[in-house]
Amino acid sequence: MILPLSHALANASGFAGMACIIFAYAYATHNKLPNPFVQHGVNLAGAGLLTVSLLVNLNPASLVLEFFWASIAIWGLVKAWRARGRARGAEGPGA
Repeated sequence: MILPLSHALANASGFAGMACIIFAYAYATHNKLPNPFVQHGVNLAGAGLLTVSLLVNLNPASLVLEFFWASIAIWGLVKAWRARGRARGAEGPGA
């Protein structure tokens, strides 16, 4: 146990994280043009919640998976943020 958290709270965090990741996958699959901030933001929240759970109920392989899951979500958010900035710049002043 790396975090001093009860197993019940850690499990609740893990289930909440799992729900976030499932929601993000269903959201991306259901929508033709999913909002990348919703998709990647919910994935990042899910990875964070699952990481909390894994720091109590240690599973090294899953912890590494969540690190990469969060990293990819952050990458997606950065790409979306940059694309949003470019789109606003292309509209020109006063748009």
